Amino acid sequence: MPKTIGLLGKKLGMTRVYDEEGQAVPVTALETGPCTVLQIKTVERDGYNAIQLGFAAKKASRSIKPEIGHTKASGQQGGFYHIREFRVDDPGRYEVGQAININDIFKVGDLVDIKGTSKGKGFQGVMKRHGFKGGPGGHGSMFHRAPGSIGCSAWPSRVIKGNKMPGHMGSAVVTKKNLIVIDIRNEDNVMVVKGSVPGAKQGLLQIFTK
Repeated sequence: MPKTIGLLGKKLGMTRVYDEEGQAVPVTALETGPCTVLQIKTVERDGYNAIQLGFAAKKASRSIKPEIGHTKASGQQGGFYHIREFRVDDPGRYEVGQAININDIFKVGDLVDIKGTSKGKGFQGVMKRHGFKGGPGGHGSMFHRAPGSIGCSAWPSRVIKGNKMPGHMGSAVVTKKNLIVIDIRNEDNVMVVKGSVPGAKQGLLQIFTK
């Protein structure tokens, strides 16, 4: 089986396992694959080498005609809920319709990078968004959770770009690196990694090999 650089998956949730010394270790369970190769891209035709993978198949009744036509060559009757590309060195080692499973790429003890979309927090102030200390909490204080001074009046008479301010927090693409694979359950397509991963439960993840 050719080795790709990663697979698609989704976050199932967090739990704990116990190591040999009886210490509790926080882990995250991920449903990883199987993914279907939908398209192969080459330098000659597309300008770069990559394979397009589909994850979480859906019925034809829930797919639009362009989706059905795009996935027809892979043998899938309907579309996929998630489609992403992964760069590869040798696209000729893959075939359209090929299924890539979790045990084809990962093994226990591997280090992986996981990319996902963080939880959205909405509009937040500087204390939550940037960790500002804030002002005194007493009743006489007129300065509790405000950002304070954001610039000078005389020069440069404007707010400097990049200044930490209140604003939208979360819903950003985040990559957690060097997470250890604790366990792999091939029959359930489940991978268990040490620590937390970005996003909420059922959120889409891209899991990359090192």
